[in-house]
This record gives sequence, C-alpha cells and structure tokens, in this order.
Amino acid sequence: MGGKNKQRTKGNLRPSNSGRAAELLAKEQGTVPGFIGFGTFQSDLGYVPAVQGAEEIDNLVDSDFRMVLRKLSKKDVTTKLKAMQEFGTMCSERDTEIVKGVLPYWPRIFCKISLDHDRRVREATQQAFEKLILKVKKHLAPYLKSLMGYWLMAQCDTYAPAASAAKEAFEAAFPPSKQPEAIAFCKDEITSVLQDHLIKETPNSLSDPQTVPEEEREAKFYRVVTCSLLALKKLLCLLPDNELESLEEKFKSLLSQNKFWKYGKHSIPQIRSAYFELVSALCQRIPHLMKDEASKVSSSVLLSIDDSDPIVCPALWEAVLYTLTTIEDCWLHVNAKKSVFPKLSAVVREGGRGLATVIYPYLLPFISKLPQSITDPRLDFFRSFLTSLVAGLSTERIKTSFSECSAVTSAFFECLRFIMQQSLGEEEMQQMLVSDQLIPLINTVLKDPKLQDGQLFEYLAETLSSWEAKADMEKDDKTTQNLEKVLLNFWEKLSEICFEKINKPEADAKSVSGVSNLLQVLQKPKSSLKSNKKKTGGVRFADEMPESSRESEMCVSSGGENSECRALVAEPPASVTCSDLSPLRRKPLEDLVCRLAELSINYVNKQKSEQHLWFLSTLLNSFSSTQVFEMLLGDEKQTATKPKPPELARLIQKSPAVQFLYQKVIGWLNEDRRKDAGFLVDILYSALRCCEDDKERKDVLDDLTEVDLKWNSLLQVIEKACSSSDKHALVVSWLKGDILGEKLVALADHLCSEDLESTVTSEPYFSERWALLSMVLSQHVTNDYLIGEVYVERIIVKLHETLSKVKELSDAENIDSSLSSTCDVVYDYFSSATGSLLMPSSEDLLLTLFQLCAQSREDTHLPDFLICKLKNTWLSGVNLLVHHTGRPCQQSAFLCSSALWLKNQVQSPSLDIKSLRGLLSAVDDLLNKLLESEDTSLLGVYIGRVMPDSIEWEKMRQSLPVQWWHRPLLEGRLSLNCERFRADCKEQDTERLPSHLCTSALLSKMLLIALKKEIVLENNELDKITSELLYSLQWCEELDNPPAFLTGFCEMLEKMNITYDNLCGLGNTSGLLHLLFNRSKEHGTLWSLVIAKLVLSRRVSSDEVKQHCRRKEGFFPLTEGNMHTIQSLCPFLSEEDRKEFIAQCIPPLLTWTKEDLCSTNGGFGHLAILNSCLRTRSIDDGELLHGILRILMCWKKDHEDIFLFSCDLSEVSPEILGVNIEIVRFLSLFLKCCSSPLAESEWDFIMCSMLAWLETTRENYALCSVPLVQLFACVSCDLACELSAFFDSTTPDTAGNLPANLVSEWKEFFSQGIHSLLLPLLVTVTGESKDTSETSFPNAVLKPMCETLTYVPKDQLLSHKLPARLFAGQKSNLPGHLQTLLNTLAPLLLFRARPVQIAVYHMLYKLMPELPQYDQDNLKADGDEEEEPALSPPAALMSLLHTQEDLLEGILGCVPVGQIVTIKPLSEDFCCVLGYLLTWKLILTFFKAASSQLRALYSMYLRKTKSLNKLLYHLFRLMPENPTCAETAAELSGKEPKTFFTGELQLSVREMTTLRHHIPHLACSVYHMTLQDLPAMVRLWWNSSEKRVFNIVDRFTSKYVSSVLSLQEISSVQTSTQLLNGMTVKARATTREVMATYTIEDIVIELIIQLPSNYPLGSITVESGRRVGVAVQQWRNWMLQLSTYLTHQNGSIMEGLALWKSNVDKRFEGVEDCMICFSVIHGFNYSLPKKACRTCKKKFHSACLYKWFTSSNKSTCPLCRETFF
Repeated sequence: MGGKNKQRTKGNLRPSNSGRAAELLAKEQGTVPGFIGFGTFQSDLGYVPAVQGAEEIDNLVDSDFRMVLRKLSKKDVTTKLKAMQEFGTMCSERDTEIVKGVLPYWPRIFCKISLDHDRRVREATQQAFEKLILKVKKHLAPYLKSLMGYWLMAQCDTYAPAASAAKEAFEAAFPPSKQPEAIAFCKDEITSVLQDHLIKETPNSLSDPQTVPEEEREAKFYRVVTCSLLALKKLLCLLPDNELESLEEKFKSLLSQNKFWKYGKHSIPQIRSAYFELVSALCQRIPHLMKDEASKVSSSVLLSIDDSDPIVCPALWEAVLYTLTTIEDCWLHVNAKKSVFPKLSAVVREGGRGLATVIYPYLLPFISKLPQSITDPRLDFFRSFLTSLVAGLSTERIKTSFSECSAVTSAFFECLRFIMQQSLGEEEMQQMLVSDQLIPLINTVLKDPKLQDGQLFEYLAETLSSWEAKADMEKDDKTTQNLEKVLLNFWEKLSEICFEKINKPEADAKSVSGVSNLLQVLQKPKSSLKSNKKKTGGVRFADEMPESSRESEMCVSSGGENSECRALVAEPPASVTCSDLSPLRRKPLEDLVCRLAELSINYVNKQKSEQHLWFLSTLLNSFSSTQVFEMLLGDEKQTATKPKPPELARLIQKSPAVQFLYQKVIGWLNEDRRKDAGFLVDILYSALRCCEDDKERKDVLDDLTEVDLKWNSLLQVIEKACSSSDKHALVVSWLKGDILGEKLVALADHLCSEDLESTVTSEPYFSERWALLSMVLSQHVTNDYLIGEVYVERIIVKLHETLSKVKELSDAENIDSSLSSTCDVVYDYFSSATGSLLMPSSEDLLLTLFQLCAQSREDTHLPDFLICKLKNTWLSGVNLLVHHTGRPCQQSAFLCSSALWLKNQVQSPSLDIKSLRGLLSAVDDLLNKLLESEDTSLLGVYIGRVMPDSIEWEKMRQSLPVQWWHRPLLEGRLSLNCERFRADCKEQDTERLPSHLCTSALLSKMLLIALKKEIVLENNELDKITSELLYSLQWCEELDNPPAFLTGFCEMLEKMNITYDNLCGLGNTSGLLHLLFNRSKEHGTLWSLVIAKLVLSRRVSSDEVKQHCRRKEGFFPLTEGNMHTIQSLCPFLSEEDRKEFIAQCIPPLLTWTKEDLCSTNGGFGHLAILNSCLRTRSIDDGELLHGILRILMCWKKDHEDIFLFSCDLSEVSPEILGVNIEIVRFLSLFLKCCSSPLAESEWDFIMCSMLAWLETTRENYALCSVPLVQLFACVSCDLACELSAFFDSTTPDTAGNLPANLVSEWKEFFSQGIHSLLLPLLVTVTGESKDTSETSFPNAVLKPMCETLTYVPKDQLLSHKLPARLFAGQKSNLPGHLQTLLNTLAPLLLFRARPVQIAVYHMLYKLMPELPQYDQDNLKADGDEEEEPALSPPAALMSLLHTQEDLLEGILGCVPVGQIVTIKPLSEDFCCVLGYLLTWKLILTFFKAASSQLRALYSMYLRKTKSLNKLLYHLFRLMPENPTCAETAAELSGKEPKTFFTGELQLSVREMTTLRHHIPHLACSVYHMTLQDLPAMVRLWWNSSEKRVFNIVDRFTSKYVSSVLSLQEISSVQTSTQLLNGMTVKARATTREVMATYTIEDIVIELIIQLPSNYPLGSITVESGRRVGVAVQQWRNWMLQLSTYLTHQNGSIMEGLALWKSNVDKRFEGVEDCMICFSVIHGFNYSLPKKACRTCKKKFHSACLYKWFTSSNKSTCPLCRETFF
C-alpha cells in the first residue's frame, strides 16, 4: 500500500491498492454500483467507487464535488457542516449535467448523514437535498427507493428545523396529489428500513462503539427509534387504502414482535409518545390486525392510562379512545376494576397531575364508551368517578390555574349531564347526582373564591338551562316530570346552602360573595360561556341540539385554550329581569332572592352587619323589582322625615323603592363610620331604576342633593354614572340641572377660599371635594360636559381667581397643597376637553398658569414639584388650543395676551440669569407646542407680537451701561471727542440683566425654533433680531472684567445654541450686512464694532465689506457714525482703499480754522481716520507723513492754546482733549511707520511736546477717573515709551542718521525728564491703591507708564530723587540712596498689577550686579571669629521673600509635590506667584554676580532659612509636566521642539498672548537658574527628600534640564578665559567629560571629571588619569578634595578646579592640611588652617573646629584629645 506519509503524484486519479482490492471484491460478489468503501458495513462512508469500471464512474464526478463528498466522510462536525452547505451551494450554481453526476453517490451519503448526531448537520443535509432536487428534478426517480425510508424518518426528526427542511424538500419533489403515489412506489423499501430500525438495530450497531461515546450512541438510537415509529405512522396515513393490503404481512410480522410492544413501556417519553401515535394510526387504518393482537394492544394502552408525562399524554389518550372504539372486547384482556379504574381515579383525584387541559376533555368520551358490564353497579361507579373529579378540583394546582380549573369544571358538568341523561327516572341516581355531587360541589365553591374563577357558575347555569329547555320541549310527560323533580330538588338544596351561608351574624365574606356571584349568573337568561369564548368549551349531546349543528361523537373540548377570554361583566343590563327566564327557574330564583333579602335586611337592622348590607346591594343590583323592595320595607311604617314637596311626597308614598331610599339608604350613606359607600350608591341606583320616568328620578336626586347627600356620597353617585351608560341615562337630567350646578359652584368657591385661608387642612376632608370638581370638569359624555356648561365656566373662573392670588399669598404655609389641587383639577380639565368645549375663561386661566411657570422662582416662591405640575397643566391647555379646529388660533386671547406679557417682561430691567433662563425655557415649551398647529404662520405671527418697534429698540440700547466704551477707546479702535460717560453713571452692582440683552435673547430663541422648522418670517425680522443679538454680544465682549452674571448670560446662550452661526446657518441673512452698515453709518459706536467682529471672525468676507465701501464719498462729510465705521473697517480694507481715505482726509487738515480743529467733521475726525489707517502699518509714505507732521507743527504755531502743554485739564472741553489724543497718537504712529530721517526741528517738536504732555499728565493725575483724561495720560506715556524704545535701540551706525547731539540731548535731558516724572508718579500711584486689576480702566495708564520705566538707565536709577525710606534694625552694607531705592521698589513686586511687577523687576534687575560689591568691601579680612559665617542677600528682598512665602503657602501648601497647579492669569494668586518668582530671579541674579567667597556665605544663609527648599517644592507644583513651547511645537516638526528651558523668557509689560504660559515658563526659568547657580544646595535638598519627590525631581530634571545644563557647563569650560597657571583644561561635549592636567616641576596630575546624566543632581565623578610623582595616599586625598569641592560648592566646574588648584599649591608651599577636613583651603569660606592646638601644635580651620565641638559636644582636640584652649 506504500508508506503512509508518501506524497501522491499530482493528478494521480488511480486509486490505491485497497481500492483495487475493493474492485475485485465487487466483481466477485456482483454488487450494484455504489459506495461500499473499505469495509463491508453499510454505514461506512469511505468515498471509493468499488465497482467494475470504477475509474470511469469516478471521473464522471466533477472534481469540486468529489472534494466536497470526501469532506462529508470526515468525523469533524464543523467540516461536515461546511461541506454540506458548500454542497448545497454548488447544487444551486452548477449545471444540471454536472450535478446529475453526483446522484449515484448521493443515496449512500444521505442515508448515513441524515441520521448524524449533530442537529445542524441534519438540517443542512435536508436543505442541500432540496437544492439538489430542484436542480435534478425527475432524474432523482431511479434512486427514490434507497432514499425514501430515511427521507420519511427525516420528516419526523425530533429537531423541528431539520424536520421542516425535510418536509419542504419532499414537497419540492412531489406535489400533495402525488405524494401518496410516491410513498406507495417505495412502500416495501420504506417498511423494511423502518422495521429494521425498530427490531434489529441497537445503539452499538448504529454507531461505532470504539469511536462514539456511549451517551451519544444511545441518544442517536433513541432518536432513530422515535423517528421510525413516527415515520411508520406517516406511511400509514399517506398510503391509499388499496395499497395497505400488500403491507399487511410486514405489519403482522412487526406486531408479532415482543420488542415492538415493549416500546409502550420505554423509559424515553418521546418513544412512548411515538408508539401511542402509531397504535392510534394502526387502529384507524388496519383495525383487523389490531383485533388479532387485542390482548397486547389492550394491556399496552389501557394499563398505561396513568402515564402523566406531558409529551406522552395526548397521544396516549387518543390511543385509549381508538382502542375502546376498535377493540370491543378490550376489557376481557385487562381487569378494569383492579388495574384500569384505580389508575384513572388516582390521576383524576390529583387534578390530572398538571395535565388537566389535556386529560379531562377525554373523560366524557371515555365513560360514554364504557359497557354497562364494566360499570355495574352504576351508582357506585359514577359516585366514585364524580367524587374523584370533585377531589381533583380541590387540589391547589387546579385552584391557581384558570385553564385547568375550567377544564375540570367543564368535564364534571359534561359527565354529570351525560350520567343524568342516561339515568332519568332512576330516583337513587338522580338523588346522588344532585344531592351528593352537585350541591356539595357548589357548597365547596362558595367557600373558595379561587374555584369561582373557573366559570363553574356559568357551567351550572348552562346545565340548568339545558334541563329546563329539555323539560319544556320534551313531549314525554315522564321525562318532563323527572326533570322537574330534579330541578325542584336542586333549588331546595341550593336554597338551603345559600340560606345557611347568609344566616350568620358574622357571615363569611367569601361565602357571601360567592352566593352573590352565583345568583347573578343564574339570573342571566343565556349562558355567557358561548358568547365569550373563541371556541366552544363543552360537549353538546345529540338530543339537545338541532340536527344541522350536531357534532361528531368524539368531539373533545380543551378548556385551557381560551383562558384569556373570560368574560367579567360588571353588571347586568337594566333590561334583564327575571321575567326573561324559564318558569322553572324564575319562581324558585325569585323566592330565594326575597328570602335572602329579607334575611339580610333583618341582620342590617338589628346588628348593622356590613356584609349583609353589601350582599343586599348586589341582590338589588340584579333583582331591582318592586316585590323585593316591598319585602325589604316589610311591616315598617313610614317614619317621620322632613317635610317634602307634595309631588315628591306622593312619589315616596307610591314607590316602595323610593320609600326604602329615604327611610334606609340615606341614613346608611350619611354614617360617618363608613369609608366605602359604593355598594350603597348601587342600592340608590337600584331604587332609581324602579322609578317610572326621568322626572321622578330628577326630583328625588335634586331633593337629596339639597338636603341629604354628603359630598363623598355625591362624588360616588357621579362616579357610578360615569362608569356606566345605563346609570348615566338614569341621572342625566339631574346632572344637567340647576340644583347640582349651583352646589358645585359654591363648593369651588368654598374650596378655593377655605383652602387658601385655613392654616391646617384635613387632607381627606378636602381631597374628595377636589376629586368631585375634577370629575365634573373632566368627564364628558358624547362630547358634552357632565354638568351644565354655564356652571363649568363659573367653576373655571373660581379656579382662575385662586391662581391669581398665588403671588400675594406666597408666604402662606398651605399654598402648596391648594395650588397642587388646583393644578390637578385644571390639568384633568384641559386633558379631557376637546376644542369645541374651550371657553374664554379657560384662556385667561391658561395665561395665569403660563405666567407662574415663566416667572422667577424668587417671585413666586414655588417649589420644584409645583412648577413641574404647573408646566404640565399649561402645556395640556396649549395642546388643546393648538388642536382646536373651531376658530383660528391666531385670534386666541391667550396667544395675544401671553405675547404682550412676554414683551413687557423682557423690556423691564428686572430679570436675572435664573429668571431669564426660566422664561426662555417656558417660551421654548410654548413655541414647540405652537409648531404642532396646522396653521404654519402661527409662530411667525406670535414672534411679530413679541417684537419691539424701532423706538423701543433704541430706548433699550440707550439704557445699556456705557462702560463698554473703555476698551475701544484705550485700544484706539474708536475715537471720541464728547462726554458719553454720564456723571451719575455707576458700575452695576445688581445682578439684573439689561432689557436689551433679555429681549434679544428671547427673540433669538424664538427665531431659532422657527428657523429649525423652516418657517419664513415677515418684515425682515430675521435680520433685525440677529443684528440686535450681535449688538448685545458685542456689548458684553467689550466690557472689562464683566461681572459673573454677564459671563453666565453668554454661557447660557451658548448652551442654548443661541449663536450667530446657528441663526445664519438656518436662515437667509443676506440683508443683515446691509442693515448693519446702515446702522453703523447712522449711529457708529457698537454697530461699527459688530461689523469688525464679523469680519475678524471670518463670518463675513472682506469682499462683502468692499461692496459697501466702494463709494468713499458716501462717508463724507464726517459724522460720528461714518468715522466709527471707517475706523472699524480699516484693518480689513485693501491698501488702495486706505490710501483713498487718507487722500480724502489730507486736504481738510490744511484748511480748518481754530474752531473747526476739534469737531468731528474737522481736524479731530480726519486725524482719527488717518491714525486708524496708519495703525495697520501698511502706509510708509515718508513725504506724506512728514507733510502731516508739518501741518501739526503749523497748528502748534498758529493755535498753541489747543495743545495741552503743562495745563490744568479740569476746565478743558472734551473736544480739545479728543484732538490732543489724536495728535499724540499720530506722533507715536509716526515714529513706528516713518523710515525716512527727521529734521532737528521735527525732533524738537516731538520730544518737547512729549515732555510737556507728560508734565500735564503728572499734574492732572487726580483727574484720571475722567475717561478722556485717562486716555490722554495713556497716549502721552505711549509716546514717551516709543521714544525710549527708539533711542534704546539706537546703535552707533544708526546714530549717524540722526541730528548732531540728539542722542546726548536725549540721555542728558529728555530721558532724565521722563523718568524723573514717571518714577515718582509710579510710587505715588501704587501708594494710593494697594490692589489694582491690570484691566480696570482707572489704572490703564499703568501699562504704558510701566513699559516706559523699563527703559530707565542704571545711572538714572542710582541718581534717583525719591524720598528716603530706611528702616531701623535693617542690616545692610548698602549706601542710603541705594537702600532707599530697594526699600521703595522691592515691595512693589507684591503689587496687584502685573505691569508694575514687571517694571519693578526690570529696574531692580539692572541694580543686582552692583550690590554684592558692597558686601565684598565690608567683608572682614579674617572671618575666623564667626563660627558659622552666613550673610544675607539684600534685606529688602529677603523680607519681601518671607512675606511671599507665607502667601504661597496659602495658595500651594495643600497641593502635593508633583501635582501641577494651573494659576488663572491676572488673578490675585497669579500676581502673588509672579512676584515670588520674580523675587527669586533677582536673588539668583544677585547670587551669580557675587564672588565665590560671598556665594558661600549667601548659600549658608539660604540653607539656614530653608527658603530654597520652599522654592523647589513650589516649583514642582508650578512647572508643567511637558514644558514644551506650545507655539513652536508645530513649527519645528522635524527638529527637536523648544522647551521652557531652551526658549528665552520675554518679560514684557504688553505681552498678553502667552499669558497662560507665563507662570510655567517663569517657574522653569527660575529652576534652571537655581540648578545653574546653586547646584550643591539643590543636590542636598534632593538627596534629603522623600522617595516620591526624589523620583519626580530626578525624572523631570534628567529629561528636560540636565542636557541643557551639561551643554552649558561644557561650553563654559571651552570658552573660559580664566587663567590657571600650571593647569590646562579641555572639554568633550559628546561624552560630558572635562579633563584637567596639573603640572608642577616633575609632577604631572591628570584628572577626568565625568558629569552624570541627571546633572547637577547626581554626583560628579572624578577619575584619575596619569599620576607622576605623587604618593598614593596623597593622591587619594586630593581626588577626594576635588570630588568634595565639585559636589558641595555652589559654582561651576572651572571654579571648583581653581579652588582645588589653590589647595594643592598651598600644600606644595608647605601649608599643612586641616586635620578635620583634610584640606588646606576651607571649602566654604576659603580660609587657611590657623587655630592651633597648644598640645599637639596641629592647625585647624575655625569653621571645622566649631562644627567638631558642636557635633561631639566636647571641647577637646580632635587629634590628641586634650582640652582645646
């Protein structure tokens, strides 16, 4: 056979040797073509054609099909499943001829795989088979016989989807008419296959025991047996009668097998069920064969009658009935009384064991087939049988299941009627059926309400009706007599048990209810069972129905199928009376009712029994007759009552029912102890039903309403009327009458007034009255009110009055309950009403509800739950209004009045944020409801009503506070030469929103809703509303430091999507820009800024703006509006447009007289436009600019009094101030824009004017609260700043272009003049105000003033003229004038204005390098006297630092180190942190400028105060996790991005764009300086910090700082100019190494200093290179010294090397080491060892000795241990 793993040659189709062997075998045995594979088992699936010429046959199969067929032989389930699905797909897609080639091999595969254990495979097989059939069609015929047996089994598969697929395949192959023929064609083969499976096969023969688990083998076997039994049944059912004879022998053979009959007792329920189904089919189709096997059939079926498996039971009972029918002598083969009936009785007694709906419908057919010989004695048998039935009814399972209870009850009455029919005339039997069975059953059911659910009373009524009908129809007098006797007996017994149940003082409620239900059912003329069930639930007997509708003998019923269809009739129709009943029932029923009524009234009268009264109510409800009421009145005479009108008195006298009503019922109703009086109201209606007409009933009810009935009774009377049309018909005239209407109106008035005024309310007392009001308003009958319409309107008015009083009574304790009840009533009214029922008073009520919801909570003081109730209530009303089809909605009074109210609300300045939000929310709800209207124009009309007219808009704009002017004026965007700031204008301190903001927000919200629904508005309202919204938003934006409520207003608009983008995106705003331009040219001011904002935000393109600026002449003559429009648009105009405007402005500047210079259409206006054009920096026309400058010089020459030089501004007009401001602005812009040189006269004019204006500013600083004076001061300082910047940037090259002596004049006179004016002014200003916001208008002058002061030269600072400021006890080596400067400026680093802090920093920064020299000069030549020498940096800075440390502790102290704190820009915390960091920058600058010796002293001081430790902790709270410069990260995508450690920090006064990075960048800068200048102290702090902080600092420093510092240190070594005689130093940047070579005579020392990766935190390692002429011990000492210097000294590597060289030099000079530090020169104070021990003569450093003494607590010499003197 060859090796197992040998590769077959590609294309080798010849089978292996085993295949050839199979061929020979086939030839010898003469096998028909087919698969037999490697083995001889039929089940083998090997795909090997083992026939003669197999190669040819194999070649006929398509290669793809061949591959699939091979896969089907695999054991893996997934492989088979996918292969079968693939096979089905190929059958559908391939040609018919190719598919036909598979047919010879298909039967073998199908027969095997259709029995596969996996159900998915079986289903897929049948689906694929269907596709094969549809493709090959009739070509399947030759293979049918080998397929059909398994095909039938597949149709009976226990897996439903597989069976369904097999049936579909069968129907695809054969139409229904051809199916019997196809079955008949294959009947022999089918029978053989199925019999083999039933008789011969075993689990081990069906599956291979060696490969298939036992559990799987058994499951397959049981399934095959089940399918075979069912397939046999199917075969029997489908075969025609003439074909059955030929199979009789095979069936006879099957029935003779004991194995077949054992299936009836099999442990698997599916097999037993299939077996009994087959038995039924055999009895039906071949009864004679079954009769031959009668003993086996009878015992197999009848002895299994107690099988209670739900799968088996239906088939079993069907088999039982077929067995009884087919085999007449079946009872000869089984013992009925010992074997069958006990089992049956047990099943029935146990209620069918959960299968009552299956078993009990078979009981009647079963007993009807019992022969008399088996049932004798009949009396005992049927007593026992019925007793068992009743016992089954009492089981708990039956009680809890309606369907099972109904099935048992139905079976009992069917059997009872059958037995009665068979036993008429047998007295004993009749007595047993009624007295011993029926009556006890009724008695049991009366006690147990659960059993009443099974419709037992209905079955009883039906049974009685059948007996009564038969008695009436029967012609045989004997039969009639017998039935009448039975009925008479029944009524006697029934009366006894009913009387027994009721005749008890404490009657059982369940029994009383049962009797009531029983009598109600018996009173009905027809049974409700048939009319209320989809299918008939019982059996009719042949003699009880006409021939046309007789049912078959074996008709069975299933009571469980219709358990949902129970009919629960609330009450019988009024028309049904006892007269409709049969006489055989009417008389005894009436007698029983009268007796029970009499009994009940006696108990009620004597014992006031509630149960009997309730029972009486139910009786009267069904039996409301005069006879019963007469019985109830008895012999009692009419008691004296209040006088009645004559007609009513006659009615009472005439009618027992009315008399009973007045005498008894009213008294019962008015008893306070009774909570539920519903059944008493039923008695009232029963009495009314006995009245002759509506008038009588109305008279009675009117009288009761006026006098007798309480409110709760009245409520129940009306509720009953609403619940039943019959009862409503009885009282409709009373409901619509005046008496009830007036009483209800009075009730509403009483409730509204009492409930509001009373402090304590009884909840039940009021709730039932509110419920009554709600009912009469909300209940409608045939689209009409329950009561008269006029009374409804009057009640609505009362409710409206209540709601209107809410504001006045807002403090009342009980307002909530009153309002809540009113809301409930009104909500019910609106929800239930229809459009035709709406009335005018309802709309007034609706408006009040809307107002309560839309108003502020502070005004109404209503809780949230009430607001929610109010909202739901008015929305229901608006919903009713919108869908009202009568009159047009636009004419609605509510819509008109609500629009007017909204308009007034938003125009009154009384709304805060909460109020406006509530108002907008209410409007949103309202408008969304209006959108539901069919009238699409409704919303547009409503918006039009709310819209103010142009005069109202202008009034609201004028009322906006004018503080918005400050920023545009300061920034130069707008110019002003008149007093717009009202004298009485104060900053708003309230939180009330201006009316313009509220109105624009409301209308924008309404507009947004309309636009979303694509509603088109009229009168250009879209543009108008949008423009006003933009105006409001621009006003908010221009305010400096807007209050929180305005910020909240803007945020609220954003959240509500009320934005320009949304409005423009939804609507057509093409006319908006035109409207804005017109308003801007007319009014200017904010309208101009709105246009600029739109262009700036790119919402409007520059091209659209140009369309409106084409005609430059249209802007002249200048008005304020035209001027502001041009100023706002200048930044967006082209250069040509700007030049045109400038050209228009130049000529007028030449011609103006003195009077016209200050007017808008004169010099002021044209110069303002000129400045706006110059501010864009696009004009560089030197000749033009010089020409304008000369014009200004002419103005000064001709009208010098206009120029405000050194004058008092208190009397100056705004017009003159305005023109001066523009002149100063022009000069500043001139210096920026003009690149051509100036003449000396021009410089003189500019600089002298500047100085004069500054003088004016200083003299009039007190007037800076006046906005224009403030602006004048700002522009004057700006001009001084521009000049300072110009001369500061002047280089020797550029100075050559300036006039001679100009620079020297500037330095000696003008610069001195500027700073002598501004520095004292700064001190004055900051002294007056200790806390000033940078952006506040009165202090805006600080920014230009401080920026100017940053240019002050150092020498001018040192020669300041500030008043002396010296403090007693302040230790300082500084001279007085310098100490005064520090004491004056240093505290300003804490000033709450960033410009002041930055300016002071720049000034002090220039002084810092000068200060250490004074400490150096005063340093003692010998510092040995001080044990631990320490020196403080400047005292003014250190005292400031201590103050700042306390502030920082409050801000950052609670934040863990490493958690980044974000400081809000320009906040108070921002100023504190900024001042702290700037102070440290100054201290570090001071430290860097000091000598090594001083640095050691300063660092000792910092170590003592621990200030540096605090700084480092704070820095790691302020430095960002990723210190990358945000603005450069994107630009340098290819390069390494800049960080805050590599990027330079610009501390500019005016720089605001990077303000949010200001503190982080400054913190990084300070950290960088600290590491650079104080590395040893940082290292000491780092090593002593806790582990978490240690890791954070190490990680951050290594990542961002170390590389920068290492590179700087290496670079400083490479570029160092420090001369170290005898030592050469080299550096390697790549390896972070410094090499030093020290040479003296023949001694050569080479050192290698290695910087760590986390430099300077980690230790610097010192390694030895060459060592010549030095002892090992000495070498180690020197290495240790250098390592110590580099680790513990605060300086650079070069400084450490210099210190070490000095130490070695001293050693070679003969100076001995200090025996404590083993160094000649002290590491901190650089002193030599001078303190000698008198005993051992060794010398020590004084600092080392001090440390030795303090640490050892001894005063002995470290070496000789003698006392040190």
